[in-house]
Amino acid sequence: MRILKGNPVSRGIALAKGYIYRAFKADVHESYFESGQEAVMYKQFTDAVAAAEAELNAIVASLSAESPEKAKIFTAHIEILKDEEVAEEVKDMIFSSRAMPDYAVDMVFTEFALLLEKAKDPLIAARSADLRDVRNRVLRILKGEKEQNLANLREKVVVVAHDLLPSDTATLDRAHVMGIITEVGGATSHTAILAQSYKIPAVLGVPEATEIVKNGDMVILDAIKGEVLLEPDRTTIAEYEIKLEEFLKSEKQSAEFLNRIPLVASGERFSVGLNIGTTEPDEGFKYVDFVGLFRTEFVYMESEHMPTEDEQFAAYRKVLANAKGIPVTLRTLDIGGDKSLRYLALPKEDNPFLGNRALRLCLDMPEMFKTQLRAALRASAFGPMQIMFPMVGTMDDIRAGNAAVEEAKAELRAEGIPFDEKINIGIMIEIPSIAMIADMAAKETDFASVGTNDLTQYLHAVDRMNPKLTNYYQSSSPAMFRILGRIFKEYNEAGKPISVCGELAGDPLAAIVLFGLGLRKFSMNASNIAHVKRTLSLFTLAETEQIAKKVQNLSTEAEVITYLKAEVEKRS
Repeated sequence: MRILKGNPVSRGIALAKGYIYRAFKADVHESYFESGQEAVMYKQFTDAVAAAEAELNAIVASLSAESPEKAKIFTAHIEILKDEEVAEEVKDMIFSSRAMPDYAVDMVFTEFALLLEKAKDPLIAARSADLRDVRNRVLRILKGEKEQNLANLREKVVVVAHDLLPSDTATLDRAHVMGIITEVGGATSHTAILAQSYKIPAVLGVPEATEIVKNGDMVILDAIKGEVLLEPDRTTIAEYEIKLEEFLKSEKQSAEFLNRIPLVASGERFSVGLNIGTTEPDEGFKYVDFVGLFRTEFVYMESEHMPTEDEQFAAYRKVLANAKGIPVTLRTLDIGGDKSLRYLALPKEDNPFLGNRALRLCLDMPEMFKTQLRAALRASAFGPMQIMFPMVGTMDDIRAGNAAVEEAKAELRAEGIPFDEKINIGIMIEIPSIAMIADMAAKETDFASVGTNDLTQYLHAVDRMNPKLTNYYQSSSPAMFRILGRIFKEYNEAGKPISVCGELAGDPLAAIVLFGLGLRKFSMNASNIAHVKRTLSLFTLAETEQIAKKVQNLSTEAEVITYLKAEVEKRS
């Protein structure tokens, strides 16, 4: 048995076979064949097309019942595969130019994709991504490689990958993925956040995992200790089956706090919110006062094209229907950094986390931004909603975002389309520059929510995606709590709502300090709700205030965590 170490980012235990996931990358070179081989080479192409169609039909059949919208994507791929004009062009290259099948497929499909990209109609232009997907499928088959995806798994597995893009996790088969292991990523990566929201055990930052683990290896994933046990013996498996039962029992006991009113020991109430990244119903809606963060980028990532206004409107309205009357905070598109859209080509940046992302990108692409704002405003007529801008660094950002909202409102009024005229507009505070002028920001915003993941990254000058820098990513450092205290003070004094929607809000130990600093609105993944409620119920308001004062004067994050654990143990 071999034990690998990593960062446990989503608590739990999993026992299943390892599944190595590597996204296929086409490597095609200009190449030709000798005269007389035309029929043989053309048959390779037609056989690959037939195999691709069989794969796509199988995917459509498996998705039709549970995910009809996803099934439509692959139905469209079948139509592209059968396109006579494309097939004729490939045939012509093989017979006339004696181009190797993979080179002919790559050239023809790429040429058609480029033509579509130039179309003025965004729906037609977006089809270029579908063409490239079909091209990759045919090329993979021509090269003799088997299909790999996370949307159509046939058995329960622990997924092992170098990294999982948001587009991978957005279509992940939750019924069959028992656990996730990646070679990169930390506690605040989007793989970690999604794993937590899906309640899938995950250990990230495991070096060379895809080389060490083999497909079909028995894997025990201990996402409590941060260990991966490979090819364990029967005794170890039996021990972990018992540990899994005990873990599930403990989770069930904590779940007793889900339905309880969130109160500290002295009786003061706080509000618990939910962070979501999907339009599907979430069990957590039943246990919260509000949705503190709806990550709209996943609406874009689950689509094969730039979502239209009507498509976004339908998605946002669906979220409001799922929320059943509790307020929803819609965060505008947040891509860049570790998130990208396959159908939106963006220039490569040397440092994307400090680049043209989130609100900056939206302001740089005003038509795309307006489409989302119009859709969000239209949805606001169907339930309580507020809009929040990410990656705000200056007062100019706030004013530009607000101006874009007003422009969208004016258009809707002129068209007679209803929306909430009193909708609140707020910001995420995740850049130190805006945190330091929180008093000014509070005057020109209706509310704010602190994104502690990026705030930690920017405050400590550390790439939160780099597993080698984990020790420098200190979300519970004295510096973090000092700057958070400043933000809470300014918004509370201005009488404006302030919340935290970053991972720190779902950390039971940190929640003690946040409450003591003046925070009363905590938004988190559903898996953390019971733990935070239970921990805060152990402390009085006065005790949290004393603790908050203490931690701001400690020297290191390690001292803070040791101190907080000791305070919890006293009361447990």
